Amino acid sequence: MFKNKKTTLILVVIVIVVIAVGAWLITKDKDDKTAGTTGSATTSGKGEEKSLSQTFYIYDTVVNIKVFGATVEQKNMDDIQHMLERMDMELSRTKEGGETYAINQAAGKEAVVVSDETLDVIKQSIQYAKEMDGLFDPTIGPLIDLWNIGSGGDKVPPQADIDKAKSLTNYKDVEIDEAAKTVKLMKENMVLDLGGIGKGYAADRIADYLKEQGLNSAMINLGGSSIIALGKKPNGTEWNIGLQDPDQSRGTQLGTIKISDEVIDASGVYERYFMQDNVRYHHILDPRTGYPSQNGLKSLTIMSPNATDADALSTGVFLMGIEEGMKYLEALPEGVEAFFITDDNKIYATKGIKERMNLTDPTYSFAE
Repeated sequence: MFKNKKTTLILVVIVIVVIAVGAWLITKDKDDKTAGTTGSATTSGKGEEKSLSQTFYIYDTVVNIKVFGATVEQKNMDDIQHMLERMDMELSRTKEGGETYAINQAAGKEAVVVSDETLDVIKQSIQYAKEMDGLFDPTIGPLIDLWNIGSGGDKVPPQADIDKAKSLTNYKDVEIDEAAKTVKLMKENMVLDLGGIGKGYAADRIADYLKEQGLNSAMINLGGSSIIALGKKPNGTEWNIGLQDPDQSRGTQLGTIKISDEVIDASGVYERYFMQDNVRYHHILDPRTGYPSQNGLKSLTIMSPNATDADALSTGVFLMGIEEGMKYLEALPEGVEAFFITDDNKIYATKGIKERMNLTDPTYSFAE
């Protein structure tokens, strides 16, 4: 969690242009000419620069893994695929037979026994909710379902329906029994939704696995919005990451940033939304109001040692807004950086960002 972060950084390697559902962080590396295709792997290089790349469609998004190292083999990719499939099954609330699905089906009725992994994710999600006063809330499922933004929802729901969904959104109504390894939602029709940290958690587990295998240079890219890496590029240099212009089509950059040993996680109002009465209603819902936030932000990018932390922060801090969000970030352990982009194209960044970011689009500028 944020108050107990390890100082050891997760390493980030990014080598291909990200073409993914919801992707907006774009990698720039002219030296890399390989890319995996769904369900298959591509190898390149010799000796220490040998690499293996594979792309999967899982977690309802495109996942790309690229690993460098003399000992990398297809078994590593197979292990990662099985790991992702297992976590997707257990953490998805829509997959029948999965543990999160079972928890939701039993809401208000009984506790459900879960695996150590699922229990860990739920415990972490509740802890994040406590630390951010409920702005990150894993029980926001009823509101997500009601608005249905990005999946057909195209109008503001009736206020009575919003109020009802809000009444079912409260992380304090999740009962965890660690000894029995059970989870219970206390109210009927509550919906646990772990999408706010699921991809980050999966990325961290992949990074842990690769390090255990002695593979310390790899790109882990889950949908373009959660990106981790191990080590620098094989030649020892940092990775140059293109940053998506939130007002333009995918692939259009506002600038670049050099990184190593970090996670990047992004949230933006441009990814999924509808317009009504000249108001943009996006998918980042505020549990306090039951509505999408309207705080003048287009996007928030978190850079952190830990992908699970970054995933949760990118939602909770977005809802805090710039002033409260900056104060919250500055109080976190060293290693967490971020930048906000506002509706008027101003960039508000923590101390370590300005010197690392190269703005190439003159319509954007750092706030004074």
